[in-house]
Amino acid sequence: MPRTRRLTAARLGPRDVLHVGSAGLRSRPVRVVLSALGIAIGIATMIAVVGISASSQAQLLRQLDALGTNMLVAEPGEGMFSGQEVKLPKDAVGMVGRIEGVEKAAGTGDLRSSVRRSEKIPEAETGGIAVKAATEGLLDVLRGGLASGTWLNAATGRYPSVVLGHVAAERLGITQPGRQVWIDDRYFTVIGILDPLPLAPEIERSALVGWAGAERLLGFDGHPTTVYERSTDASVEDVQKLLAPTIDPQNPQNVSVGDPSSALKAKAATEGAFSTLLLGLGGIALLVGGVGVANTMIISVLERRHEIGLRRSLGATRGQIRIQFVTESLMLSGLGGLAGVALGGAATGAYASAGGLPWVVPLWAVGGGFAATLAIGTVAGLYPAVRASRLSPTLALAAA
Repeated sequence: MPRTRRLTAARLGPRDVLHVGSAGLRSRPVRVVLSALGIAIGIATMIAVVGISASSQAQLLRQLDALGTNMLVAEPGEGMFSGQEVKLPKDAVGMVGRIEGVEKAAGTGDLRSSVRRSEKIPEAETGGIAVKAATEGLLDVLRGGLASGTWLNAATGRYPSVVLGHVAAERLGITQPGRQVWIDDRYFTVIGILDPLPLAPEIERSALVGWAGAERLLGFDGHPTTVYERSTDASVEDVQKLLAPTIDPQNPQNVSVGDPSSALKAKAATEGAFSTLLLGLGGIALLVGGVGVANTMIISVLERRHEIGLRRSLGATRGQIRIQFVTESLMLSGLGGLAGVALGGAATGAYASAGGLPWVVPLWAVGGGFAATLAIGTVAGLYPAVRASRLSPTLALAAA
């Protein structure tokens, strides 16, 4: 008797799978765009949130690198008795400069003076601007810069000249050196305007006069109220422990030591904490997009019953039908994912460009977002694919 051969279904190669999977997309381009739009919005939201957060964090870290984390600030603390006024020694800056590991030190002293555009402005209208005496090395310790003009030196610091902080100049309406401002009972000439100082916001809101000039012209007692120091990176912790005992050996508890860079460090560390909510919203949008893809695939199965029945009649297996519709769902989600990644990256770039930030889009966000898209596409296509594979060829052709 002749041996009967068992019929086996033809296998679909990768090219064939892509061809049959894209057939439904090519025939309904408008529906594809609308379905992919939900996925794109979800992915774009997630990419933009992560990218904007990462760009802001990169900017903060860049600022920390430029400004350094090796600056400490010493100020008078609370006295042993409530309300007791504490003063730092007159030679506090010099004492700090002799600590091992300290590279440079400078100081400022608060003055009971007000600064105004002219003597005609009421004395009470100070605009929140403080007047401070400053040592010559202050700008170097702060790693600050001048927007215009010059800094105080041994000559100008003895006479009625003043350098305005960035915010103080804005509040006084002064944009260029050479103008005069009224301090106490005389005019001082503005010789410089500072750039922003993120580590010393109190200096941004101050009018700075020379140490000698403050003593001679404004009745300054010579006691610094703030001492700034820069030490080597390796000795920051040791210097922090020695600052208070060095400035006031008898009552070190009267000296408060702080790290102004800690605020930027904390901000950089917690940058993106509030983006969790937005990431959740992006995830919800992504799920909604996945529901839209599933709905589109179910409708596609209903509309293409004749095609499914015909393919089954020609020998296509249930597995091949499932692969076809899962592939179609993956391709639909993938298109939305690619569009979402592009939109999210563009949104991050626009935000970074407008704010002067570095453009950072983490690769893990792009990869994770696209992987989530494919996962949602697979899940969204499973039910329609199984439903399509279970259609009877006879009933499918009869219902067409």
